[in-house]
Amino acid sequence: MASKINGGANWKYVAYHRVSTKKQGQSGLGLEAQKTAVAHYLAGGPYQLVGEFTEIESGKDHKNRPKLLEALAFCRVTGARLIVATLDRLSRDVEFLAKLQKSSVQFLCADMPEANELTINVLAAVAQAERKRISERIVKTLAEARRRGTKLGAPKGERRIAQYHADRGRKRAINTITSNANRFARDLAQIIESIRAAGITTQQKIAEELNRQGIPTRRGLEGRWSQVSVGLLLKRLKAIHRRDALAKSRQHDDDAEEGTS
Repeated sequence: MASKINGGANWKYVAYHRVSTKKQGQSGLGLEAQKTAVAHYLAGGPYQLVGEFTEIESGKDHKNRPKLLEALAFCRVTGARLIVATLDRLSRDVEFLAKLQKSSVQFLCADMPEANELTINVLAAVAQAERKRISERIVKTLAEARRRGTKLGAPKGERRIAQYHADRGRKRAINTITSNANRFARDLAQIIESIRAAGITTQQKIAEELNRQGIPTRRGLEGRWSQVSVGLLLKRLKAIHRRDALAKSRQHDDDAEEGTS
């Protein structure tokens, strides 16, 4: 039986199950078996299952994994940890590991809780090895340039170049902040939609419902939703939807143009 590991102050979990319409019967680990494994792990402790997502693979969305993205988004907005039934198949699932690595979401396998840290360490080791190889290639390239007599260092206009890089750094920082804010808004979109579908439509009432559900703000659990913060969130979501629609329209036009060429 897998040993429980202390999750600290975070006792919330989101379950992610994955089944195949073709292989489910052959794998020996169908949907019910996965749910049972997760329930067995969570039983007997102060753990709360706050969400459950099931990926039904048809082969078409093998790389997209829409339900996995929804589960990771829900983990981020609720502060929960992702839990899966078994490490076996997921440990060989490149798409799952890649998305998990980018998500900054903690995860746990019911059959091997230690795999959480193990997987992160393996991913980090691979990334570190790649960075080391890149660094070694740069050193070798510079050494070869020096051997050929190439002058290295800052060219004329050093201050202008330094200012250029400083401006690029500031722009990069702003882009990162904006990207994080947009991702946070996208993660909340489905929750906002469900709240509205329940008949709660005013910004103040939406804020109250978000607080009631324990959904943290971007500042974390210490922040509370207000009419103003909900208004800013809805404004950002509206802008995101507008950009997405424009991008989709442009892609449609490009596809149509390729079809006629």
